[in-house]
This record gives sequence, structure tokens and C-alpha cells, in this order.
Amino acid sequence: MAQRRTGTTSLIKLLGHWHQPLPRTPVYRQLADGLRLLILDGRLPLECRLPGERELAAALGVSRTTVATALALLRDEGYLASRQGSGSVTMLPESGNSVSPLPGMAPILDLSVAALPAGPEIHHAYSNALIALPEHMGSSGYDQQGLVELREVIARGYAARGLPTSADQIMLVNGAVSGFGLILRLLTGPGDRVVIDHPTYPMALEAIKGASCRPVSVSLPDRGWDTDGLAATIAQTSPRLAYLIPDFHNPTGRCMDTATRAAVAEIAARTRTTIVVDETMVDLWFDAPPPPPLAAFDSSDNVITLGSAGKSFWGGLRLGWIRASARTIASLAQVRNSLDLGTPVLEQLAAIHLFNEAESFLPQRREMLRRNQQSCSEAISDLFPDWRILNAPQGGLSLWIELSRPLATLFAASSESIGIRIGAGPRFGTEGAFERFLRMPYTLEPTLMRNALERLQPGWQYLLRERANSSRGMLV
Repeated sequence: MAQRRTGTTSLIKLLGHWHQPLPRTPVYRQLADGLRLLILDGRLPLECRLPGERELAAALGVSRTTVATALALLRDEGYLASRQGSGSVTMLPESGNSVSPLPGMAPILDLSVAALPAGPEIHHAYSNALIALPEHMGSSGYDQQGLVELREVIARGYAARGLPTSADQIMLVNGAVSGFGLILRLLTGPGDRVVIDHPTYPMALEAIKGASCRPVSVSLPDRGWDTDGLAATIAQTSPRLAYLIPDFHNPTGRCMDTATRAAVAEIAARTRTTIVVDETMVDLWFDAPPPPPLAAFDSSDNVITLGSAGKSFWGGLRLGWIRASARTIASLAQVRNSLDLGTPVLEQLAAIHLFNEAESFLPQRREMLRRNQQSCSEAISDLFPDWRILNAPQGGLSLWIELSRPLATLFAASSESIGIRIGAGPRFGTEGAFERFLRMPYTLEPTLMRNALERLQPGWQYLLRERANSSRGMLV
């Protein structure tokens, strides 16, 4: 099997603004930090061969010695391996993803992930699932659509939100990303275009690229969605499908209003384009639930909906679902045979309990997130007055922040050195976009969150000072 290779042009786009004229930070260190961040983010796949030193040096406009020193540093840290005839190949240090890039450092505090830890309801749900499990052990446990009881519970939830749904319109999958991958496998082929919001959820971007499809971006305006831009892009590029996140969009936090949902459904019907709607954040509202599902405005079966228990309940549950027409679900079941044999029964049983008990714990979770968001926003305003929080969300798990300088990649790379991992803007876009942005989750308890931000502040101030000093030096 041929080893995957990253092209020079692609690598330079991924690196973005990796290099700034910072007098006290050598260029080789900046390059190593940028490459390490790409590996840790997953934007640079493992077991992937980098371009040769000479080729990379020419493309980056630096000396070959600079590139060689940066790659040597990453090899020493365990992020690259040199293989005869293969050059430098990406890897992770032996202790895994949790390893710190600098020896002896405390474990990483990962603020690049927007997710909540498990509450006591998770243990209770699994305890009940174990009690219910024996009655299912007489079967093979293989079921491409999932337990009827859970599908009926999910279908009732859609009906309560204004979208009549039957159990045969639901397929249970191993998380929303897994479901999206299955949809891509059914509806697309190599080279097909997939329209996306820009920015968007990075795992969806990876799924699109993993299916050998090409993401086509429609930029999000300051507020709401650009439906005219969406219609024009679909008309010009003839995509196989579009992927949208209308409910507390990841990463911007915005929520699509009723009129826009109706307009998107009309575009889908008129152009006969499948719209995949990601509803993974739909339960995490603060003051009021979102409008009815986008699929409620669809009369032509052009909308496929993804749901997940990961954000509402717990990411470790690894259970999601697809809501579509019964015909589409049947087609997905046939395609799924080549991927897996169904979703684990124990997780489904736990999910049944969680859905049935959701109103006993989701309101408290929403209130906690509301308080966390307010505290996090206040701390950012205090500690980073030059940052701007865009469209304070009314739900979801994170803030989308505009920086005063395009230093997101450098800031994220330097933050690794103090044991904090953050989500730099380019992770959420294509072609190296969003260097002026960060996604900041507010999932930590307020005191811990402020402490993390206080630890990050000196690094940001250092970058600003160095940038200012470099600018003055160039003027002289």
C-alpha cells in the first residue's frame, strides 16, 4: 500500500501564518511549533510523509538548515520518524495524544475540545442498561438500524419539535461523524463537491476529505446565513450535498431562524440538492429552544438530519443517529454492511434511559452552561480586552473569538509549551483561513476557566510585544 504524502502546497496552506518576525523566537522553532500543532490537531494525518527538506525550504522561503533543524527537533520529541527512502513521516510520541510536547511538562489541558464530562446520570443510565441487557442477549446483537424502542423514543422527540417521524426513518450509528461518513459513502464519490458553512466543524471537514470529496465553502456573514450565497454556490458547483449546522453552529454559536430554515429547504427542493443537517447541539439552549428542525420545512425528502447523544449526554456514549426518509435509511443500511454490523446494544439501552430522564438533568446542564458562558466572556473581556467575542451564543458549548492580530496558529503553538491546547481558527476552515480567530469552549468550571485564561495571557502579550518590536525595527 502506497504511503500517504502531503503535498508542499497543501502543507503551506495548513501552516498558515506560522512565521512572524519575532526576534527571540528562532524561525526553526516557529516552524517546528506550527508542524507540531498540525499533527496534534489531526490536520496533518499520522503516517504521512512530509515533502523533502530542499523542496520545503524553497516553498517556505527559508534555508534548508532551518527546515532540517525544525524536523530534527520534532524527531527528538517523537512527532516525526525518519525512514529509509521515505523521508520524515508524522507520528505521535509513544505515550499517545496526552503527551506534552516538552519533556517533564504537566498533562495538557485541552481547550481545543468542546465537550462536557459525564454527570452522575451517565453511571445511573449504564447501571439500568446492564439490568435490561439480559433480555436482548438471546439475539445476535447485530442490527443495522438499531433497537426499535430507542428509535421510537428519538422519533417522538422529532414529532414534539414539529417534525412527524416514524421509527423506520431513524438509523442508530456510532456518533454523528460516523453517520456523516456513512452518508458520504452512499451519496458521493471521489472528486465530488460538498458545500459547507465557512467556518465549520473540523471533524466534518476531515470526513469530507476522507471521502476524497472537495469542500466548497460559503462564508458566514456577520450574522445569520447567506442563503443567496448558498443558492449561487450550489448553482455554480453542482455539489452532491451540502453540510450545515443550524443549531448553535460549531464554532460560531449562531442559531438559524425560521425564515432561513424555510429558505434553505426551498433551495434544496429547487436544486434537488441533499442537505445534511447536523443537530448535535440542539438540546443545549439557554433561554428558548431553537425553531423546528430544518427538515420540518422539507416536503421533498432532500434533508437528512444527524443527531447525537455526545453533546447532550456524554461524548463517551458514542451514539448518534440519522433521520431521513425510510427509503434513504434502507439504502444506508445496505452500505453500512461494508463498514460495521450495528451500534452496541448496551449504549442503546443506556441512551433509552437518558432520553426518558432527560428533563430531570438537561435544564440544570443548560443553566450551568449559561453561567459558564457569562463567566468565560467576562474573563476574556478582563484579560484580553483586544479580543472580540462574536455573536454571544444563546446555546452550545463555545465562543468564536476574533483576535486583534492574525496570530492564532502561533498562539496555539506557544500555548502547547505551557500545557494548554487551544483551537486555532484555521482548524475550522479551508485554505489556511481564520488566522484571526479562536474557538474557546466554556465547558470548564468558571474558576478553572479563568485560571487557564490567566495562564494564556502572558503568551498573548508576548506575541503582541514581539510583533510591535519587529514592526518598529522594520520601520527603522
